[in-house]
Amino acid sequence: MAQQKSQTNYFDPKNNPFLDPKNNPFLDPSKNPFLSADVSKMFGGYQAPELKDLMDSQRKNFEALAQANKTAVEGFQAVFTRQGEILKQIMDEANASLQAMNASGKPDAAAAQNIDQIKDSLEQAVTNMRELSEMVSKSQQEAFDILNGRMTEQLDEIKKQMDAAKK
Repeated sequence: MAQQKSQTNYFDPKNNPFLDPKNNPFLDPSKNPFLSADVSKMFGGYQAPELKDLMDSQRKNFEALAQANKTAVEGFQAVFTRQGEILKQIMDEANASLQAMNASGKPDAAAAQNIDQIKDSLEQAVTNMRELSEMVSKSQQEAFDILNGRMTEQLDEIKKQMDAAKK
């Protein structure tokens, strides 16, 4: 048979010097006013908030979070849709450019035309990236505004409850 090891109880002040009030001033009632304080007197002037009010507040928090998430998802869906449209436009332009180059039969004229098309494509790419960036920024701002509005509303609710509890 295997012998059982005796386990040390570290919550016993004899085994743990940090739990001895002589070594730890936080556990000495003469040095720590919170150990000898009457908690019921400390919070006697306050009323507990109504459970219904707490539930309503939490419901509003979840609704705001759900609305912010919905707004963010809709924003990203719009960005992805627009990216697809941009990609299709780029592919159509590239296809048309290749067909025009093959149809002309003159490599020098096609090269000059291609340089102009590349320049136009780069300008369009920058415009598209700016548009996508603005779409993402707008979506994030809308979601943040929803959460910020709810947080402000909740602080007002807490203040109202505290004022009611003082009366």
